[in-house]
Amino acid sequence: MELGGNMIRTKHKINEFIKYFSLKTAVVFFLDAIIISFSFLLAVVIKNDLTISYEIFMNFLTELPIIIFIYWIVFELFQMYKSLWQFAGVEEIIKGVAANAVATLSSYFIVQMLFETHLNSSFYIVAFFVITFSTMFSRTFYRIFRMTKTLFEYQIPQKKALIIGAGSAGVLVYNELEINTKFDSQVIGFIDDDERKIGKFIHGIPIIGSTFEIDLKIMELEIDMVYVAIPQAGKSKIREVLNLIEKTGAQIKLMPPFYEVLQGAPNGKVKLRDINIEDLLGRDPIVLEEDGIREYINSKTIVVTGGGGSIGSELCRQLRQYNPAKIIILDIYENNAYDLQMEFERLYRSNRVNHKPEIIVLIASVRDEQRIGEIFEEYKPNVVFHAAAHKHVPLMEVSPKEAIKNNVIGTYNVAKMADKHNVEKFVLISTDKAVNPTNIMGATKRMAERVVMALDKISETDYAAVRFGNVLGSNGSVIPLFKRQIEEGGPVTVTHKDIIRYFMTIPEACQLVIQAGAYAKGGELFVLDMGDQVRILDLAEKLIRLSGLDPYKDIEIKFTGLRPGEKMYEELLVDYSKALKTKSNKIFIEPNGFDEEGVFKEIEEISKSLNSANYNIAVKLLKEYIKTFKVV
Repeated sequence: MELGGNMIRTKHKINEFIKYFSLKTAVVFFLDAIIISFSFLLAVVIKNDLTISYEIFMNFLTELPIIIFIYWIVFELFQMYKSLWQFAGVEEIIKGVAANAVATLSSYFIVQMLFETHLNSSFYIVAFFVITFSTMFSRTFYRIFRMTKTLFEYQIPQKKALIIGAGSAGVLVYNELEINTKFDSQVIGFIDDDERKIGKFIHGIPIIGSTFEIDLKIMELEIDMVYVAIPQAGKSKIREVLNLIEKTGAQIKLMPPFYEVLQGAPNGKVKLRDINIEDLLGRDPIVLEEDGIREYINSKTIVVTGGGGSIGSELCRQLRQYNPAKIIILDIYENNAYDLQMEFERLYRSNRVNHKPEIIVLIASVRDEQRIGEIFEEYKPNVVFHAAAHKHVPLMEVSPKEAIKNNVIGTYNVAKMADKHNVEKFVLISTDKAVNPTNIMGATKRMAERVVMALDKISETDYAAVRFGNVLGSNGSVIPLFKRQIEEGGPVTVTHKDIIRYFMTIPEACQLVIQAGAYAKGGELFVLDMGDQVRILDLAEKLIRLSGLDPYKDIEIKFTGLRPGEKMYEELLVDYSKALKTKSNKIFIEPNGFDEEGVFKEIEEISKSLNSANYNIAVKLLKEYIKTFKVV
């Protein structure tokens, strides 16, 4: 066994050496050998008045292999074969000179110890200057050639650019723009909020003002491109800056937060990306109480229904970080669940993560009570996140029985099994449309909330519900629709010019859902702080501008009228004055105003009505049981 292990380790080292010793490295090794040989030969010729005696030439040939070997060793120690010389700067040149000095001195003293007759020190001094110049020139030749070439080429007019941020990140971006030909930009100024920097220069480029006047500077200087390099700034500051720039029509590239830069930009390269709608609407990062989350997730078996959907899949991704024993992805739609399973498998194979809970994908419908019971019996989950639901308002108006089957009966089936199999926590993902519902989808989610609150009264399981509004980029949401309409050349359709909605990013919503689960002691209806409501028309206009087009000029915006069951605005908290605070300033608890009495009898009646050919019976019962349901 020991012999086999040694052989495997040896083979691994050989493979690593072969991987490192690439063709490019071999060429540079060979080139260095030629330069060293030529340099010492030149030194010998110069020091002997352009003639070489037989004795000196033989000494030269004897010492040369050792000298070359020493230079290779020293160059390797100074990482001369690992630097990216196309990006070489002052530091690389200094390191190169130092490596040559150490190699020359080492060669002189080692040769002195090994041979009685040897070349004297003056040869080495001359050789040092020749080798240093030659090795540095060979490594920087491509960059010098490219810079020289641009002086004599016809230059296509470049885009005039500004860099937001005159700190180290801004300098990194400037350096990248200078050496990377794909960025066709000429930087004419920096913008920074530090008043002490304004009026000074970076690489000869002036710092011309602060972000408070960025829109005026862009218009005044006719700027085409703006590079935002303030990765340390909070999301609210970045959002403020981006919104000012976006109104001018200038193109925008963003340097992401430092953790993204470090993860995604190897070899010191700067990562720049286009901005997206999330950047324009983003809020400051959420600070989670991770100890409380780990307490109910770590080493537990977690079921996520609707696990292949937008919210369910992100819940699975974030739950993994808290080291559960198993994550069970339960979904009726196999394609999304399979894609998520493959995503986890790729992540695990990459060895980029420490926590690797077992991922189990089960195809099942929450409507099938027997199948849900079998799953709970086999896997005995500790925590359930119930995200499975029909959510599209207009579609559910046309197919109300399907909404009731999935959102009401499906929730009852899963929640009931959680009680039967002693699940510790059950978290229902609800919606702002459940508040004073005006449509079938909202009413079914309100009924689902009543179900879990009623079960909490009689069960050892802690049941809770979490309400939030629209999530950016989720399946079927307005953002993908607008993007598709823009790609097709328009028109972009908005139901009403004044319609407003709450928006939250998918990761942000899931973070708060998981945090709410930690707070849940049973019977809470958590409501997430969604920030300010956003006018849908503004959203459409921003997306058109982000696509490099002008709203109303390049892309028409068409108003289609409110759809059946659609509100002009959404409510989150029924009574803001009575909302209870939690430890998180993003999560509130609505005082329990539910009438749970008779819920199970109502579920039984609704279930019977679904077997009727007349869907109006089920809808009529839903309207009767949800007192706040008002059809508009």
